[in-house]
Amino acid sequence: MQLFTIGFTQKSAEQFFNLLKHHQVNVLIDTRLKPDSQLSGFAKGRDLPYFLRHLIGCDYIHNPLMSPTEAILTAYRDNKDWDAYEIQFRELLAERELIKHLDKTWFMEHRACLLCSEHEPDHCHRRLVAEYIQSFWGETEIWHLM
Repeated sequence: MQLFTIGFTQKSAEQFFNLLKHHQVNVLIDTRLKPDSQLSGFAKGRDLPYFLRHLIGCDYIHNPLMSPTEAILTAYRDNKDWDAYEIQFRELLAERELIKHLDKTWFMEHRACLLCSEHEPDHCHRRLVAEYIQSFWGETEIWHLM
């Protein structure tokens, strides 16, 4: 199974949608806490489903169980301590029992991509979500679309 991730920052709308189309992504899963932020530009949660559907025939899902809490985000913004953020977020995923809310068969039948804002996955929770899924389902190949 392949699982893709993508961040929308440092990409034009053309680059973003072409990456998804090139990799034949047919479901974009928004992992952001606040998908309607004004800073999101073309990736605003209320506009993105329309663009995805009409430009590349892709579905959109917002899954807040894959989002950090406001408290975890605030602590990271204040302290800039990625290691602490990563520990807290991994604990949150375990506490929420995210894997119990996901259907492996569904993921195997779709080309899903996890969305967040960060350009690179190194310091982004979408990577942590993908690795969490991989830790349960094994044979999951993670592709970070840049």
